[in-house]
Amino acid sequence: MKKLMYVVSLLMLMAGCCRESKVSFVRDDAAKKVDVNIGGKLFTSYIWPDDVAKPVLWPIFTASGKDITRGYPRAPRPFESIDHPHHVGLWFNFGDVNGLDFWNNSFAIPAEQKPNYGSIIFDGIVSAKGNRLVIRSNWVDNDGKVLLKEETTFTFAGNGQERSIIRSAKLTAVENVVMSESKEGILGLRVDRAFQKPSDSPEKYTDAKGNVTEVATVNNEGVNGEYVNSLGDRGDDVWSKRAEWTMLNGTKEGDDISILIIDSKDNPNHPAWSHARGYGLFAVNSLGGRPFDNSLPEPVKLELKPGETVTFTYKVIVKDNGFLSPEEATARAREFNK
Repeated sequence: MKKLMYVVSLLMLMAGCCRESKVSFVRDDAAKKVDVNIGGKLFTSYIWPDDVAKPVLWPIFTASGKDITRGYPRAPRPFESIDHPHHVGLWFNFGDVNGLDFWNNSFAIPAEQKPNYGSIIFDGIVSAKGNRLVIRSNWVDNDGKVLLKEETTFTFAGNGQERSIIRSAKLTAVENVVMSESKEGILGLRVDRAFQKPSDSPEKYTDAKGNVTEVATVNNEGVNGEYVNSLGDRGDDVWSKRAEWTMLNGTKEGDDISILIIDSKDNPNHPAWSHARGYGLFAVNSLGGRPFDNSLPEPVKLELKPGETVTFTYKVIVKDNGFLSPEEATARAREFNK
């Protein structure tokens, strides 16, 4: 009898963990944000501040309330690295659109170099109903000329131990547009230091234009992140690999947390390349090409004539209270892509 009661209690607990929680939105135009609440708790905010060169989701919390995103540059924390000021929350952009760099643009770019960079400008909220937030934005050059119009649908979900985001961006060309292969793209997430790889020495990274950033050694206390992908690669070996999914595991404040990014089978060049770095950049790139794999016989590029469209869709899952196993990650990816 006791055993039966235990099993019933366990099943009830599992049902509570897996039951979908209500999603709600709180719009604040003055603060230039939309808060996304799941089960009455803040999950993330869609923000479009003037000092960030694209709209982003920031911060992002687990179901138990732990922030998985880096604070810098918006709310710096002790021992955080202050490299790559363009890495804010979860974002979507690319390093070579008609020769303009949308990825690396930030307040740190000198004024005389700004003509080489593009920005993504918020253009309005289409709808915020149920669990979906639909947003318009424009990809513009430094003079404000629109190259691409973007309409993105965010679909949010969550339960007692998990949160998820499906980000589906439809790009419509206004001008003739060429997106040429670059490692700087395309869905990026900058994570909290707990998810970084422990490091004993500075490392240098080069962007698409050859500019070098040195990421200095940080206090390694609580730093324990490790990548794994659908191919079985781990750690730094996931970088440049084309994988159905890539996952970052880390323990923060005693909680085992998995961050899983799944590439849609309908995206160009599926499966995407991983632009995942131990210092805290977790990105997947559908237009990476030869910067990741110089054995490719032809460059990867996407050409759009005025009025033509392309859609990029990715799913991000954040699970706490225990890591996702590789088998579970594969099952989630197969379910998403079936």
